[in-house]
Amino acid sequence: MDSTSALSLHSHPKITPAAAPRYNSTLQFGLCSAAASLRSSRRRLRCRRLVVVAASGSGGGSRRVAGKRRVYQESQSESSLSAASVKQIASSVAPAAAFVAATFVLWKLVEKLLMPKRATTSTAESKSPAQGMKWSIGAGSNLLSNLNAKIDRQSKQKINEFAKELRTFSVVDMSGRGFGDEGLFFLAESLGYNQTAEEVSFAANDITASGVKAFDGFLQSNIVLKTLDLSGNPIGDEGVKCLCDILVNNSGIQKLQLNSTDVGDEGAKAIGELLKKNATLRIVELNNNMIDYSGFTGLAGALLENNTIRNLHLNNNYGGALGANALAKGLEGNKSLRELHLHGNSIGDEGARALVSGLSAHKGKIALLDLGNNSITSKGAFHVAEYVKKSKSLLWLNLYMNDIGDEGAEQIAAALKENRTLPTIDLGGNNIHASGAAALAPVFKDNNVVTTLELGYNPIGPDGAKALAEVLKFHGNVKTLKLGWCQIGAKGAEYIADMLKYNTTISVLDLRANGLRDEGAVCLARSLKVVNEALTSLDLGFNEIRDDGAFAIAQALKTNEDVAVSALNLASNLFTKFGQSALTDARDHVYEMSEKEISIFF
Repeated sequence: MDSTSALSLHSHPKITPAAAPRYNSTLQFGLCSAAASLRSSRRRLRCRRLVVVAASGSGGGSRRVAGKRRVYQESQSESSLSAASVKQIASSVAPAAAFVAATFVLWKLVEKLLMPKRATTSTAESKSPAQGMKWSIGAGSNLLSNLNAKIDRQSKQKINEFAKELRTFSVVDMSGRGFGDEGLFFLAESLGYNQTAEEVSFAANDITASGVKAFDGFLQSNIVLKTLDLSGNPIGDEGVKCLCDILVNNSGIQKLQLNSTDVGDEGAKAIGELLKKNATLRIVELNNNMIDYSGFTGLAGALLENNTIRNLHLNNNYGGALGANALAKGLEGNKSLRELHLHGNSIGDEGARALVSGLSAHKGKIALLDLGNNSITSKGAFHVAEYVKKSKSLLWLNLYMNDIGDEGAEQIAAALKENRTLPTIDLGGNNIHASGAAALAPVFKDNNVVTTLELGYNPIGPDGAKALAEVLKFHGNVKTLKLGWCQIGAKGAEYIADMLKYNTTISVLDLRANGLRDEGAVCLARSLKVVNEALTSLDLGFNEIRDDGAFAIAQALKTNEDVAVSALNLASNLFTKFGQSALTDARDHVYEMSEKEISIFF
């Protein structure tokens, strides 16, 4: 091969036009030259030399390849070009075009050899990703199957750690881990012959109806597990049906939690059929689902045949008056039920009447009845009061967030005068005013059974506070008194403060959001200076208390070293860092003097 034509491929060639600005590529320059040659017959054809510089393979020197182009003189005549002229131009353009083409081919060859090759797709990448997701260690962090092996190993290690927990602890909470259906299948194997875990929560883990199938098999062999929580998983009716089929022959599970699982009427009916055959379940929770009248009817039918169920939770569903009526019929023939939770089902007065009728005929002993947020008025309160009068087993009655008003409060008060078993009653949020509070107050002169009284969110005002305070000063056995959001003001706080000087039973007092301000805080501070061995928790949050009120309370804590208060809530008030500092110093002072700890929340 001729030495002048040899081209080393150890480096990119440099193409340098002589006596002219540098071009970006030889191709662009060559085409422009060729186009210029044909543009006008009246211009002179110019050709620049191209110098191709390349590193030598052996000596590292450079060689120059150059070619000259002829210059043609245009004809001076105005006539068309003669044949000789055309031949002359063609003979000039042809070598230039050939040179351009050769240069382009050489450049592409060099580029191909010297530019780094694009990495080929690995075997793992070329394969389509595996179906589904791989379980992981946290909610929302499911790992795609094509992620690196290190993360995959870490994820498996976490699941193995969860499996170890199942083998180690009797109570295991795995809620919110986000391991999904695949992770549940893995963990279910660990529960197969587990003889340790008694309570397991798989709540909020993105488990669907398909994942529920993981329980098939191991729940038949595991008799140790007593509580299974699947709340917050979108298993729906299909998942519940599958689970019920599995639990028919299970003799271990006593508590089944399926809150917020998208269960509708069909799922409720499936649970009803399960309760007819399963004699082990004691507690079934179906709160916050979409169960309507039809589903309530299915559960009511189960109550007629099942005599082992103790607690039935149906809060925040859609039972309505018809659903309550259906449950009432089921309760008439049931002997085992102890707790019935129907909060937020809009049963209304008619539903309350039907339900109370069924409860009155109930052969068992209902201890807890939750009828909160059910649109019950004074008419419904009348039926509830009649049941309270006769009940000898009721321990907790919830009528929170209804609208029984002062008339309903009077009816409940009349019932409490006869009832001697009910210790906890919640009448919060029922539009009860001062007259309603005044009707309730005399009850506690004779009734020493009620220990928890919730009257929060009722506008009883300072007069209602006065009526209660005058009786509770020396009577009753109330230990927890909740009067938050009752509009009692500073004047009402004065009555309550005076009561605290003499009362020996109240240990928890809630006075949140009553507009006490500094005046009310000062009144309560005076009572804190008096030795009170009962009051341990005082809640004064949301009361617009400023620095003066904070200073008064701080001084009271310092003065009375024997104060029994161990929890003081002053959150969401208006005092500055100075008031907060004074309270902190008082807390430290009490600890230094008596080693008693007071938790103060700002």
